Amino acid sequence: MSLSTTLAVIAVLTAIALFSGWRGARPWDPRRGPRLMPWRLIMVTAATGGMIFLVHLVNLLGVTTGRP
Repeated sequence: MSLSTTLAVIAVLTAIALFSGWRGARPWDPRRGPRLMPWRLIMVTAATGGMIFLVHLVNLLGVTTGRP
C-alpha cells in the first residue's frame, strides 16, 4: 500500500473513532428507545485499525518493526 493511501486510511479511521467516541459518550434518551449501534465497539475497532496502520506507516518510512 502506498504512503498516500496509508495516510488516507489513517485519517478515515481517526475520524470514525472520534465520531463513535462522541456518539457513545452521549447520555441515553429513554424516549427514543435503546441504542441500536454499538458505538463503543466501533470506536475501539477503528482505533485498533488506526494503530495497525500507524505501524504500517512507520514501516513505509524505513523503520524495521518486529524481529529481524
